[in-house]
Amino acid sequence: MMRKKQQLACLAVLIVIGLSNHVIGQDASVETQGTSLLSLLSAGGLLMLPIALCSLILCMFSLERAMSLRRGRIIPRPFVKRILEQLKSGELDKREAYRICKENKSPVASVLAAGIRRWGKPAQEVEKAVVDAGERLGNKLRKYLKLFNGISTITPLLGLLGTVIGMIQSFNAIVVTGAMGKPELLAAGISKALITTAAGLAVAIPGLIAHIYFSSRVDKLLMEIDEHGQQLVQAVCVERVGRAKRRTSVQEAGRRAA
Repeated sequence: MMRKKQQLACLAVLIVIGLSNHVIGQDASVETQGTSLLSLLSAGGLLMLPIALCSLILCMFSLERAMSLRRGRIIPRPFVKRILEQLKSGELDKREAYRICKENKSPVASVLAAGIRRWGKPAQEVEKAVVDAGERLGNKLRKYLKLFNGISTITPLLGLLGTVIGMIQSFNAIVVTGAMGKPELLAAGISKALITTAAGLAVAIPGLIAHIYFSSRVDKLLMEIDEHGQQLVQAVCVERVGRAKRRTSVQEAGRRAA
């Protein structure tokens, strides 16, 4: 279910980019009816090149994050359910539990392994190890999120810069060629200038959507990992281990007496 949501969100970003570029392409056909990527780039000027590059980067890393942040990859449900149940029931010792986590190699397994390394320590010490591992994992999961934020911030500025340059060129045309009496010349220049702003916004909006979605996705994953980590703390801390040993001793004594 969560994987489908990720795919739909990524598809929505790509659709927004495609629709925005289609609208921009229609606006760019001031002098000709046909539109193409080359005509759009030439109409907007050189600043369309970095905007187009940002659009390509956004598409690539949106797909990469959608694949990397799948719940089944970060928190495999069968593994987590099995190891926590076995730890609570006392079926695993420290060495065996640590080996299982290392063999799984999922991100949540690394957090659980950090807590297992503190097996038999006070709950505060085990919890600190789990929290520290979770913070390191959070930094890894947030990889490229600053890139989305940067694209959503830079591309509107590039578009605005292109518009300003276009307006300057239009006013220079008034001075040099006397275009004040020729509104069609001014309209064409202003239209070309505004293309860069439209292009910048067309890339920035999906970039912002991607940043918000993937940020919330990482936060949800980390919250779930923290819940599993707290269950691990209660299973391997010295208080829990001590109670299990005392229970085992009492049962053995009872069997001997019988």
